[in-house]
Amino acid sequence: MIFKQDVETAYNLIHEHIAQTPVVYSHTLSKLCGCHTLFKLENLQMTGAFKERGALNKLLNLSASERASGVITASAGNHAQGVAYHAQRLGIRAKIVMPAGTPLIKVVSTQEYGAEVVLHGESFDDAYQHARELEAEEKRVFVHPFDDPLVIAGQGTIGLELISDPKGRDAEVVVCPIGGGGLISGIAVYLKEINPSIQIIGVQAASCPSMQAALQHGGPVFIQHTGSLADGIAVKQAGTITYSIVRRYVDEVLTVEEDEIANAVLLLLEIEKIVVEGAGAVPLAAILKYRDRFAGKKVMSILSGGNIDVNILHRIITRGLSVAGRIVEFTVRLRDVPGALTAVLEIFKRLQTNILDIVHHRFDSIAPIGFVDVSITLETKGHSHINDIRQALEQSGYRVEENRNCL
Repeated sequence: MIFKQDVETAYNLIHEHIAQTPVVYSHTLSKLCGCHTLFKLENLQMTGAFKERGALNKLLNLSASERASGVITASAGNHAQGVAYHAQRLGIRAKIVMPAGTPLIKVVSTQEYGAEVVLHGESFDDAYQHARELEAEEKRVFVHPFDDPLVIAGQGTIGLELISDPKGRDAEVVVCPIGGGGLISGIAVYLKEINPSIQIIGVQAASCPSMQAALQHGGPVFIQHTGSLADGIAVKQAGTITYSIVRRYVDEVLTVEEDEIANAVLLLLEIEKIVVEGAGAVPLAAILKYRDRFAGKKVMSILSGGNIDVNILHRIITRGLSVAGRIVEFTVRLRDVPGALTAVLEIFKRLQTNILDIVHHRFDSIAPIGFVDVSITLETKGHSHINDIRQALEQSGYRVEENRNCL
């Protein structure tokens, strides 16, 4: 267990070397969410995520002999960069074990901060086991991504900053992503000891609810998951220390689905011009999904990081647009005669929808002889607009299918 004093000690050590990130208010998202919506922008840290707070606190507490031995850790991205960046500043050798499928940009960024990168296994858990083996072989110090009191205390400095910020000090609810639990544990300890009435809400991807499962089973358990847009919090087993803190201080752990995460990424990008990774977007996704829990309250969301892989950003945006009813793809069966497509286009023109793409399935179509299937991607105004378009097509005698999984 850690205490308020541990967070304050951590802050005194690290505050000169990290960004005191701003708190911002969103007028538009407040109207959309039905509550006073604030965001703590940890995506603006030097390495793009909150993780460097805990990593730095751990490194600064190493003895001279431990520094000389070097450090090792396992990470899928943000913790790796936090350890690498501050180890380089402090002149400490760092080795980072990352899953083999880690996006290249995260690998390169970690190497550019001076760390030696070892790619091993298919998941964080594989990388973690290999890192612990190397720790013993090479006599290095392991810097745990979340289940370490010094790391947890470092992450808790976010809570201290919230209390110090005029916009955040009277927040009634703090909504925080949960992976292994280090972030929410540090914040919850500090805020709950100052103000026991404040609500601390954790959010996980529904595909990997390891902390929720731990709370249900009375302790950390290993769970399977199928991958998530919120890869930064896709941890298969909650920490032992973090579980104890969450059980004591966190009011509730909620889950959100992949489409809800994609929509939240899109909303932050489009409305507030804030780029976050999937893990950073889960607080907003939860507020939108569980509006009744937050209605009328002053709610602070921790946007934990912005290290989104640009190679998948387009896919996430497209998925978010689809969830919001802003784009749709229909497959329409037409008679294979001149002018058939023109008649469909007239319907789109009348309903004021913009055409983004058209594909004729002339050679791979299952349509009967004399007909052809055409896939048409449209820019739309919302789900009611989509229903109007579908109804107009069907009333004109067309067979219509909405392709929900194509985007």
